[in-house]
Amino acid sequence: MTGDGAIKSRIRTIPDYPKPGVQFRDITTLLLDPQGLRAAVEGLARPFAGRAIHKVAGIEARGFILGGAVASALASGFVPVRKRGRLPWTTIGQDYHLEYGSDRVEIHADAIRAGDLVLLVDDLVATGGTAEATIQLIERAGGRIAACAFVIDLPDLGGRRRLEARGHEVVALCQFEGD
Repeated sequence: MTGDGAIKSRIRTIPDYPKPGVQFRDITTLLLDPQGLRAAVEGLARPFAGRAIHKVAGIEARGFILGGAVASALASGFVPVRKRGRLPWTTIGQDYHLEYGSDRVEIHADAIRAGDLVLLVDDLVATGGTAEATIQLIERAGGRIAACAFVIDLPDLGGRRRLEARGHEVVALCQFEGD
């Protein structure tokens, strides 16, 4: 199974969720399909095969599913990036702004060592705000970003451009126009 269509055709679009006008891109249908899941994990890992990726950081929650599998494929460690207050040990965090308010991402204080090369993985990039905050957090912890890898890019929302403008490589397996 190759190409953008092999992934894209397995992603369900739910109109008007979570609010009117939003086209929610649901990857659970991709994850349910054994060939689709394998294609997604292989597609996210392939560009980094042979590179010395020390850690894969997956953003809560779908990034956990994909990131853990990509970490295994790359023989790397996995770092869960969680929302505020959900990790059980000492954490470091990064606040970031949303359209209506703010949020925070956190990792365990000992998750990343100085110099670790980290691949950031999530299901999609929209505005790039959560990914950018995660990058800042990883860099504050002493890590270096190898790249950012997503199943879906929503190019009209500008997240990919935002991350690339910061000098980061971005890999996306498919894209959907609109939001």
